[in-house]
Amino acid sequence: MKEIIEIFKRELRNVSKDSSLFLILLLAPILYAFMYGSIYLNKGEEKVKLALIDDDGTSISRTLTQQFNSTSMIEIVPASNIAEGQEKMYRGEVQGYFYIQSGFERNILSQKQANVNMVLNASRFLPSSDLLSTATKVCLTVGAGVRKTYFNKKGMGEDESMKMTNPINMDYRPLYNASMTYGGFLLPGLLAIILQQTLLIGVAAAFTSEREENKLLNLYEISKQSISKMIFGKSILYFFAFMIFGLFFAVVNFSVFGVEIRGKAIDLAVIFALFISTIIVFGMLIGSFFKTKLFAFQVLVFSSYPIFLITGYSMPYQALPKFVQFLSDALPTSPFLKTFISIVQSGGSLSDNLPSVIHLIILWIIFEGLLILRIKYLVSSSITENKN
Repeated sequence: MKEIIEIFKRELRNVSKDSSLFLILLLAPILYAFMYGSIYLNKGEEKVKLALIDDDGTSISRTLTQQFNSTSMIEIVPASNIAEGQEKMYRGEVQGYFYIQSGFERNILSQKQANVNMVLNASRFLPSSDLLSTATKVCLTVGAGVRKTYFNKKGMGEDESMKMTNPINMDYRPLYNASMTYGGFLLPGLLAIILQQTLLIGVAAAFTSEREENKLLNLYEISKQSISKMIFGKSILYFFAFMIFGLFFAVVNFSVFGVEIRGKAIDLAVIFALFISTIIVFGMLIGSFFKTKLFAFQVLVFSSYPIFLITGYSMPYQALPKFVQFLSDALPTSPFLKTFISIVQSGGSLSDNLPSVIHLIILWIIFEGLLILRIKYLVSSSITENKN
């Protein structure tokens, strides 16, 4: 136990003296969480501009236009003709245009199909998707209102006309991300990735420093030649620091950004502890292959986005190519995010995500074993060099 405490104190001194490690391990998690999180503070977009060409100019077409403007998603920009609407879209003034053909009201009142046209700038996925969804709802609502009025004039009562207007009543209830916003989907995973990457980069760079400064043998001697004590002693600082960061994210950041935690705090704490422990040994293992701290920083800094992409968070895991799925399964991020998102957004528990929890434990054991073998090799190499 004395050796472990001594290694912990040594690690604390090393981090406090190294400004780059201090910044990445103790300041970056908080700064990045607020900086990147604030980008999605509003979670969703509002008042996306849509050009509207009304060649009918009747009461029903005006009602349709008013309904568009009354939504929180669409802001109508009048255009005199299709060419003007296209030009506005090409210049980026609007994200698409909606065309109401001449004879729109006449066709509706004569019980004929009335056609409208909508052209969207699909190169921007979110605005085009939101516009399409909202415009579809508005058109269906206005169409249903016209049909109901027609049935009422035919002498039908309110209940009967409503059933004729809407023969299939769908009870639609979006769960977990009720507002269906991109920010509500992305923020929990984004904060988890920030926590992971700052820990991974910091731990890897700290271990690389041991090699770069030829201190690994000294660390081995302090541990009384126990590699397990080396790993455990070096891990204590990072484990408790990032457990505190995890608590801070869950209490402060989630509250500021309006992210609700639906699961139990104890389940969240356990999966965080398991994840942090796995990332620590994974970081040490990666750091053991670099010879300079600068090179470790340069390589690992650019790993954040690729790791995020292959976790199956931004793109469904099943849709990833097979070799990418294999890489995803080899990273602790994937099983952690599945469990973490389930607990935070769906109110799940560890037992509900047992395969992912076991997956994470297996990765921890594998990385721990590989790290022990790697340190044995590095120590024996250092001893051989000293003898020569």
